[in-house]
Amino acid sequence: MYGTDNGHLFAAFVTTYLVIFGFAILLGIAAYVVNGFAFMSLYRKVGVKPWIAWVPYYNTWVWLKLGGQPGWLALLPLVGASIVTLVFNAFGMVRTQIAFRRESAFVVLGIFLPFVWAFMLGARDSVYEPWRITAAGYPPPGVGYGSVVPDYATIPEALPVYPATPA
Repeated sequence: MYGTDNGHLFAAFVTTYLVIFGFAILLGIAAYVVNGFAFMSLYRKVGVKPWIAWVPYYNTWVWLKLGGQPGWLALLPLVGASIVTLVFNAFGMVRTQIAFRRESAFVVLGIFLPFVWAFMLGARDSVYEPWRITAAGYPPPGVGYGSVVPDYATIPEALPVYPATPA
C-alpha cells in the first residue's frame, strides 16, 4: 500500500497547492470588489469621482490626499515600504474622521477593516463637513469638497450630478 512511488505524493501536493492558491485568488478578488464598492460610497460622499475606487494605486493616492497626506506615498509599496503608506493612511483617516464627526478611536476600525470604515463613512446618514478639518488645525483635504487646489479626481464636469431634493 505504501510503496516507494512518489508520484502520488507529488500529485497530492500539487492538488493541495492548487486548491489553496485558487482559494487565495478568490479571496483576493472578493476583497478587491468589496473595497471597490466601499470606497465608491466614500468617494461619492466626499466629492471624488467614484470610479477611482477601482484603480489600484490611484485609489490609495486619492485616499491619502483626502486625508491631507502626500499622494506619492501610495507608490512606496512598489519598493517594499508599504508600512509607511499604512502609517500615513492612518494619519489621514484621523483627519477624514474629523470631517464626519467620528472619534479618533474609530481609526482602529479603519486600520483593520478599511472597507467597513469606508462603508460607514459613505453611508447615507453620515454628513461630510470638510471645514471641521481646518477648524481642528489641520490643512484642508487634498481632493474632494473642501480642497483648496483643484485635482483631476474632482473635476466638476466628471462628478455625478444628483437631482435637487424637493423642498
